[in-house]
Amino acid sequence: MKKIIFTLLFLLIFMPLAISKEEEVNTIQYLNLDWWNKFNDDKLTGYILSAYENNPDLKVASINTKEANQITKMSFSRELPQISFDPGYKREFESSEQRFGDMVIPNYSQSNFVLPLTMTYEFDIWGKNRLKTKSLKLQENIAREDEKSAYISLTSAIAANYFNLIKADNLINNQKELIELQKTIVSMEEKKYNAGLSPITELLVEKQALTLFENELNLMLENKDVILNRMLVLIGNRELKEIEHNDDFILIEIPNAIDTKIIENRPDFKKTEYLIQKAGYDVRIAKKDFLPSFLVYGQIGFNAYQLGKIFTPDTWLSNIGVSPTLDIFTGGLKLSRLKFKKLEYEKTMQYFEKMVLTSIQELNDSFVSAKISGKNYNNAIEHYKLEENLYNLSGKKLEIGAKSTLAHLKAKQALLIAEKNKISYKTDCNLSAINIYKASGGLDYTKYNQQNDNL
Repeated sequence: MKKIIFTLLFLLIFMPLAISKEEEVNTIQYLNLDWWNKFNDDKLTGYILSAYENNPDLKVASINTKEANQITKMSFSRELPQISFDPGYKREFESSEQRFGDMVIPNYSQSNFVLPLTMTYEFDIWGKNRLKTKSLKLQENIAREDEKSAYISLTSAIAANYFNLIKADNLINNQKELIELQKTIVSMEEKKYNAGLSPITELLVEKQALTLFENELNLMLENKDVILNRMLVLIGNRELKEIEHNDDFILIEIPNAIDTKIIENRPDFKKTEYLIQKAGYDVRIAKKDFLPSFLVYGQIGFNAYQLGKIFTPDTWLSNIGVSPTLDIFTGGLKLSRLKFKKLEYEKTMQYFEKMVLTSIQELNDSFVSAKISGKNYNNAIEHYKLEENLYNLSGKKLEIGAKSTLAHLKAKQALLIAEKNKISYKTDCNLSAINIYKASGGLDYTKYNQQNDNL
């Protein structure tokens, strides 16, 4: 009996300490600031850190991970003995005589005090409860990958909006300059028309161009407001009314090739792997449901009829036992559950195949887009240089009287339009680089290729 008591006390005190306590994941690593520092823009990283502190989606993702962790702990608690203290008191009144042969017990009343410590434990002989905990632990890992995915998506969206905001401001400034230039051209055409030196059609064409430029400016201003409002929501800051940014930015170098194995770093890839493992555990759990379960129970305490004598040796109470249980007929419930879990496993395998194909497609699409954006940007630079040379030549001709002021303004207009294309394509280069980063699962794909080259 003393051994039993000692065992119960040991389980009560020391078994909870056996729960493995993992260190809390430092979620700031999900931001991958080393990658964003490549853009050499403190304002960009500052907005990303602001989102880390304030964005509701990130907070919800973090809470989901913590909830999954608590569910895992609840499952582990079922692997441990359950010990409860259930004290009781009752007052008995017997109003009729009780006979035991010739012995007669007259009417009586008495008190009954019970102070039991009760232990129940499902002896996990088949390891079913352990498998359930492992399955829920994988669910916790899945929630963590979802959280990481939320970080990658959010930071990528912030960066994309940030560069689009720079692009919008540069295009607006460019467009305003174009409009002022076009107003000058319209004014000069009006003078020519009034002097009878040009037909009305030339004046109308220039006025029409001015209207189109002004409409484009309005669309640019609207687009900037949309980007700004979206950016404020992403960083979760209600106090800001404007997003400060640098007027220019550096470009991220795109490697010549990217190994498709990089998709193994994606959160959805790891998540699907965990789902497959979890589905495998669930199938094994469903199989073990056909086996009998064994409930071990025991009780120690005191049972006395007088409160003053409750802790005396004569009132000691103890019992222990094992209760095996085997379901004989459940109406096909367990068999259906097993078949269902097997189907879930097969479905998860199909999800995995589709996810791999989709991930490779996204990676290839973003890589091709980056290459095309780079070529377009290089072509835009060459075009801008040509227009710049033409504009400089036009200026020289203007100085010697070989070209009119109006023709020189047209050359300046062509230069501004070439600059507009250069601004757009430059932004597209970094947006493509961000898309590759997102498609690669938030990994610095330039370092990944270098590491593979060294292997």
